[in-house]
Order: sequence, then C-alpha cells, then structure tokens
Amino acid sequence: MGMKELTLDAVTDNITKVTEFVDEQLEELGCPMKAQMQIDIAIDELFSNIAHYAYNPEVGPATVRVEVAEDPMAVVVTFVDHGVQYDPLAKEDPDTTLSAEERSIGGLGIYMVKKSMDDITYEYKDGQNILKIKKNL
Repeated sequence: MGMKELTLDAVTDNITKVTEFVDEQLEELGCPMKAQMQIDIAIDELFSNIAHYAYNPEVGPATVRVEVAEDPMAVVVTFVDHGVQYDPLAKEDPDTTLSAEERSIGGLGIYMVKKSMDDITYEYKDGQNILKIKKNL
C-alpha cells in the first residue's frame, strides 16, 4: 500500500469521515483492533484540534494522509492544514495525579494520544501545520 490521502474541510462534523477513511486503510493492513481504536481516538483529538484552532472563525481544508512504514511495520497518519501555527505538543503534559476536577480542561486528550502512539511529531513548514502520529503494528 502506498500513500492514501483525503482532503476535506477542517470541521468537527468531518471527524467521522476521516476516521472511516483511515480505518479502511487499517483494515486492509490487518491492523489489530486495539491499535485501530487508539488511532481512532487520536484522529478524534487531533482533527478536532485543527477544526477548533486552525482557521477559526473561518473554515479551511485539512489533509489526512495514511502511509505504512516498514521495519518495524507501522502506520503513519499525517494531518496537514494551512491554518495558524499551532503545536498541540507544546502543551505541558497534565498533572495526572490531580483529580479530574482539578485538572485544566483540555490537554488530557493530546496526552492520551502521546501515550498511546509510538511516535508523534509536529512541524510548521511552508505555512503548514504538519502533525504525524505513528503506531507500530
């Protein structure tokens, strides 16, 4: 499988479409269910971040790319948008020793993504936010 990509409006309503698109590729690969669920949660978090921050209050496009790496076999999902520069990884990890009420809202989602993925990288290049998540299979 080479690279597959989908470009659509960065709105939360499209999270389902993005998830279905990625899941389709994962199923072709025979991706384990647990890994697929973790990737789906990551998509939900990361795509909603783009929807909320990238073009607000306008709407703009986001591209989601799925590719497979070998040695070790892994799935790489890349999110690209042309919105404002926003690095979700720059947030400090939440203090998980605090109760849910004491933690600031937000921040936990991206923390969960960092924990469940094998690699996650962000760069801002040529006016684009490029966020990659990698899950070893």
